[in-house]
Amino acid sequence: MTTKTTFLTKDGKMKLEERLSYLSSVRRQEVAERIKAAIALGDLSENSEYEDAKNEQAFLEGEIMSIESTLRHAVLINEKDIDGKTVIIGARVKVKDKSSKKEIEYMIVGSDEADPFTGRISNESPIGKALIGKNINDVVEVDTPGGVKEFQIIAINA
Repeated sequence: MTTKTTFLTKDGKMKLEERLSYLSSVRRQEVAERIKAAIALGDLSENSEYEDAKNEQAFLEGEIMSIESTLRHAVLINEKDIDGKTVIIGARVKVKDKSSKKEIEYMIVGSDEADPFTGRISNESPIGKALIGKNINDVVEVDTPGGVKEFQIIAINA
């Protein structure tokens, strides 16, 4: 279970709260019903349904505890803090790959919300780390699996 600070957007926090609510009410009840039905089958020592349900319950409780911990240690990203001059968590950053001249836009988010396929990169990722604290027109070097890449920051938005 994590005790580190987690950065969340309002949407990310809301999704975690919704997931927690679903797991705590709906899923817990479903698993409890499975356990009850398995107990009704008799002899628990050789009851695979009971073992499966108990394992599912343990997994479910672990997930609930993990989400609760994440929410307890979360810092909400405030878009009002984004000044458009310096890259911070929550900012949308448009960069230009110096070698390919391709422009790419990233949103810097906490690791729990990262989704590189949608342009949401973690502040802990190599590119995220390189961009944090930088300003428009700065050039950053990032060690990627394909080699070192240079990106120039061309815009910073909320």
